[in-house]
Amino acid sequence: MVINKKQGDVDKKFFENEMAWVKIAVAKLTHAMLINPLKVIEMFCEMDDFVKSVEKFLEGKILGSSSPHAVNEPDISLSEMMCIEALYHLSGYKCFQYYYHHAVEQGPLRSYFPSAPSYRRFVQLKPRILPLMILFVNSCRIGQLCGIYYADSTSLAVCHNRRINSNKVFKGKATRGKTSVGWFYGFKLFLVVNAFGEVIKVMFTAANLADNNIHQMMKLFDKLKGWAFADKGFINGQATEQLLQKGLHLLTGIRSNMKNKLMNYTQKILLQKRGLIESIYDILKTVCDIEHTRHRSPVNALLNVFAGVCAYTYLDRLPNIFTL
Repeated sequence: MVINKKQGDVDKKFFENEMAWVKIAVAKLTHAMLINPLKVIEMFCEMDDFVKSVEKFLEGKILGSSSPHAVNEPDISLSEMMCIEALYHLSGYKCFQYYYHHAVEQGPLRSYFPSAPSYRRFVQLKPRILPLMILFVNSCRIGQLCGIYYADSTSLAVCHNRRINSNKVFKGKATRGKTSVGWFYGFKLFLVVNAFGEVIKVMFTAANLADNNIHQMMKLFDKLKGWAFADKGFINGQATEQLLQKGLHLLTGIRSNMKNKLMNYTQKILLQKRGLIESIYDILKTVCDIEHTRHRSPVNALLNVFAGVCAYTYLDRLPNIFTL
């Protein structure tokens, strides 16, 4: 069989063009599915109500500007900015600038946020929503207290270990820490979740803070009652006794040089379900994208973490101990 070379080149070019259109269509369909219109409305309404309640509470309690007119007041509201920031972690994009240009300025979110400023201006305004985002996550997106909790920490590296000395963004702020997989340079994120995968406590700390630090543990498990399960890094006899007096029984595995501890069958089964929080951290890092090394501001890096946790709480299905 003889194939014309010119005809073969034309067919190849036609096939490549068709595949390019298919890739574009699939990409658009994927992002359209991730950015659900009902989810956008739900998130904005809750954030807008929260911002209005905070502004009402602070009305007359903070010092205002000496000028009778606001200076450089943006058209976009704080609740809209919070919603845009949280939606980024549900959009499937891995670059905020690309997401803002293709989803907010020109894409499907343009009709929801018509007063959105330019990308550069939005980045300048992002520090304004950091306190609101932290307060919103810790007050409005907390799960129910069911008496069964899982706690753990994870590393948030801000650069590769070979670039530690040349990193200027987090100089004097980030520290070196060590996990079971090696050393890293950045921060730590502590989470406490309930049996249904809902977030109970969120803490952002330095990387060199030990998991079993007694002051850190007392803050992390404050006002919780029931059973809490954690890994061996949380072993601290003094902290365990103090928590037990407050109504929280902390259960961990044992090290090879420790005596065996008695626990009932239910506690043993629940301790084996500790993979729940590992699954949550995997979702936060792969889907919600709370960890990357492209930060240009420590404030925006902290906002990225709490916005990712906020986005996680809006997922339709959360991992839980009943499906593991």
